[in-house]
Amino acid sequence: MAVYTKVNLKEVEDQAERFGLSPNIEFRMGRVPLELENSGVSYQRLAPNFRIPWGHTHNQQEEVFVLVSGTARMKLNDEVVDLKQWDAVRIPKETMRGIEAGPDGAELIAFGAPNTGPGDANLEQGWWSD
Repeated sequence: MAVYTKVNLKEVEDQAERFGLSPNIEFRMGRVPLELENSGVSYQRLAPNFRIPWGHTHNQQEEVFVLVSGTARMKLNDEVVDLKQWDAVRIPKETMRGIEAGPDGAELIAFGAPNTGPGDANLEQGWWSD
């Protein structure tokens, strides 16, 4: 039996397609394919200047977002933070968050713990409006 699990996140099913969010969002969740017991991980790609149309908090899960390419802005409660490549942001469970890609789009890796499975997020449509 292997003592590890290897998955290419770009080969995991794109959940954005399932929920009609393509082509502006690509969202690939690695928690189940990697058999994670205590955390979660996802790959996210946002089209240029696209803002995710909802904000969210969690009941239990803390998240860390790492911007791997492009630029982005995050709204964290009432503060907007600019992100550049390799910036990492830790977000406590109760902080409302949203993401907007810059002019070249954005690719992010998100990590969350503990592993809560589905249903831990609280979405608020239209939360970040100008």
